[in-house]
Amino acid sequence: MNMHNLSKQWRGPMAAVALLCLLFTASFAQAADVTARLVQEGQGSMTIALGAPNGNSNMAGEMQKAILNNLNIVPFLKTLDSRSIPGGGVTTATGAGTNFNSFLMAGAQLVVVTNWAGDGQVELRVFDAATGGTLMGNRYDVSGDDGVNRMADVFCDDLLQSIIGKSTLFRSTLAFVRSGGQRQRDVWAVKANGRGLRQLTNMKGEALSPAWSFDNRFVVFSHLDKRSHGLGVLDVKSKTTQRIKFAGSTVIGPTFFPDNRVAVSMTDGPNPSIFMLSSSFQKMGRIDESGAIEVSPSIDASGSLMAFTSSRQGGPQIFLKDLRSGSVRRVSQSGSYNTDPSISPDGTSVVFARMEGGGHRLYVADLVTGQERQVTFGPGSDEAPEFSSDGYFIAFMSNRNGKRQLFLTTRDGATPRLIPTGTGDAMFPAWNHIKN
Repeated sequence: MNMHNLSKQWRGPMAAVALLCLLFTASFAQAADVTARLVQEGQGSMTIALGAPNGNSNMAGEMQKAILNNLNIVPFLKTLDSRSIPGGGVTTATGAGTNFNSFLMAGAQLVVVTNWAGDGQVELRVFDAATGGTLMGNRYDVSGDDGVNRMADVFCDDLLQSIIGKSTLFRSTLAFVRSGGQRQRDVWAVKANGRGLRQLTNMKGEALSPAWSFDNRFVVFSHLDKRSHGLGVLDVKSKTTQRIKFAGSTVIGPTFFPDNRVAVSMTDGPNPSIFMLSSSFQKMGRIDESGAIEVSPSIDASGSLMAFTSSRQGGPQIFLKDLRSGSVRRVSQSGSYNTDPSISPDGTSVVFARMEGGGHRLYVADLVTGQERQVTFGPGSDEAPEFSSDGYFIAFMSNRNGKRQLFLTTRDGATPRLIPTGTGDAMFPAWNHIKN
């Protein structure tokens, strides 16, 4: 059996994703008794406007651009800058009772008000355009190297936390694989907003399926050259890469445990099984003994739950193993071909790809209720989904624009947004680990 072909087969073809509205059904609140209105079911998105900055600063335009660039990647937000607002979006909002009629006329539901405080400090507050109530407000430091972009990242995560309860989106980095010619694929990194794009490896052959260690020190990945499979190990701190070959083995879809041990699918018999590697990347024993084809392990943040793909009941299906008790249960309840699981850090959900209608669609399974929700729609295929460290956002790869690219959606199925990755096909997104 050609395990490289098997791995590619179980990934399936790429595809275009249609739209699924983000559902918000509860109100959000900040501090004492102030609430802001939410997008109601079926409305699909929330519109946020940036008012004209108050106070003199030569960084005002740069800051507004950085914030808009961030918010434009959020799947459930629509943005308006001050030029879209009657009167130029000028406001000196102070709280409840402030008149935001000009913003309401432009369709804004939330308004960002900027006040420069001097000494490299800026105050940013977000208001409900209908009531004048304050959703959130903080003072930020924009001094130092890259201070504006750094501030925009922190502010936008603070804003999202006020809306969805948690967010690490703008503090996170994605590793991914980018093609660079025939049989040449390397690991790259980028922020969800397209900043910080950089090449991490330069090895002859093809990198596949990168994964970060929980301390973000290492990135492991499958690596194929003309002669063999190997485990690629990038030390991010020293910027060195090694390739470890296991005699007679394929290496498919490695992933880390919190203690830096690695779970990886390898061959030690007729079918690939999931093995444990030590923190020094030495082969230990099997994690599961079913004898079936088993690939794509995914570990939660506690290190006690593993989602994986197995053929133990025929075609590929998603299973969950409790590594404390050894119990295994099936997660995917429908379909005959389910692959690419990613378990949420809190261990409550698994996102995976299901083949149907000639392509793949993404589904999220609630491990508590057992219910499934479809979160992307064709035509074509969406694959290799990966939960962010906040457990809310999902990165995935799709060919909706004619080539393989990375997209961002949410566990509720918000309208996907393109993650900028430059030229060449982009595949296999993997978030680093950020604590809320």
